[in-house]
Amino acid sequence: MPLALWALTISAFAVGTTEFVIVGLLPTIAADLGVSIPSAGLLVSLYALGVTIGAPVLTAMADRVPRKTLLLLLLALFTLGNAYAAFAPDYGSLVAARFITGLAHGVFFAIASTIATDLVEPEKESSAIALVFLGLTVALVTGVPLGTFIGQNFGWQSTFLGVVALGVIGFIASAILVPANLTKTASAGIKAQLQVLTSPRLLLIYLITAIGYGGNFIAFTFLAPMLNEVTGLSAGAVSLVLLLYGASVAVGNIAGGKLADRIGAVSSLTVIFAGLAISLVALGAFLTSPIAAIAVAAFWGGFAFANVPPLQSYVVQIAREVSPGAVDVASGLNIGAFNLGIAGGAWAGGLVVEGIGLAAAPYIAAAVVGVGIVLVRLSGRLNATAPQAVAAE
Repeated sequence: MPLALWALTISAFAVGTTEFVIVGLLPTIAADLGVSIPSAGLLVSLYALGVTIGAPVLTAMADRVPRKTLLLLLLALFTLGNAYAAFAPDYGSLVAARFITGLAHGVFFAIASTIATDLVEPEKESSAIALVFLGLTVALVTGVPLGTFIGQNFGWQSTFLGVVALGVIGFIASAILVPANLTKTASAGIKAQLQVLTSPRLLLIYLITAIGYGGNFIAFTFLAPMLNEVTGLSAGAVSLVLLLYGASVAVGNIAGGKLADRIGAVSSLTVIFAGLAISLVALGAFLTSPIAAIAVAAFWGGFAFANVPPLQSYVVQIAREVSPGAVDVASGLNIGAFNLGIAGGAWAGGLVVEGIGLAAAPYIAAAVVGVGIVLVRLSGRLNATAPQAVAAE
């Protein structure tokens, strides 16, 4: 794999840490700012909403900017947003900081995905995207549990200062390792963008991303409170479970990319979503047993983010066929769909927690992921009847 991909991976680690570290800090932030757990959960939703808006809109607006320049500008905005969060005086300011940071996140992953596919042969595209998103999953392995530990012991503001340092490292790595002469795609015209927005095949994939990927966040957003209040684990033990979960996620992310390269997007997504649904049901069933809950969390992590590489490469494949002049825009829309799913999942999870209780969240999440499986199979049938179907099965 080209060295430039590793620079993107390092930057993705910084971005991924700030996205998911908030999950482990929900109880700490809620107590410090005097808000409820579901209200604190909105810090996940509103960050994701920033990504949802920023990914397609800013990607389309910035398509004339050289890609390396754009990457560096995004990482600078990301770093400044986290600095603002570290010094936020109240809940409203923290919400604003999260939203601003989310704007940079969305464009970063949209551009990074298309750069990754340009740097390798077509048969390695899913694996290249998986390598970029490995930074995000490694953030779950190390950044999230370490950030949670720091926030619990030194204040959540210290966690955001740590993320600022990661942003600086990502900026330097990208400035040094990412080549300046990256392939520049032609600017997407109005017609090309409309082809993306009106393609039934692409719209269905965006729906799969939002529902199948987002359904997991009904449970994942409230993992720390579930382990605290239902399973009875201490704050320190929760950090260790997040470490174990993240290690499993890292393995699953790479496996998901390789599986998609081997058997195609539709088949791999069917397997991954089925494993995710089963994991969530098992989590609900064993949540009151500490040992069993920890074991299930490790199993769950292997499926939780394994769908990211096949979903993103699937969009790129279809976009090249449907609207070759707007692949970046199509990629950005899918990043938006990922985070629309996160926002919706975190919001729906808050409603479930308030209305039914923490223990019900995994079961509702499993049901939503099950809908994603149905949509994946429908997408496969739609591809089979397309005039020039891609090799998705």
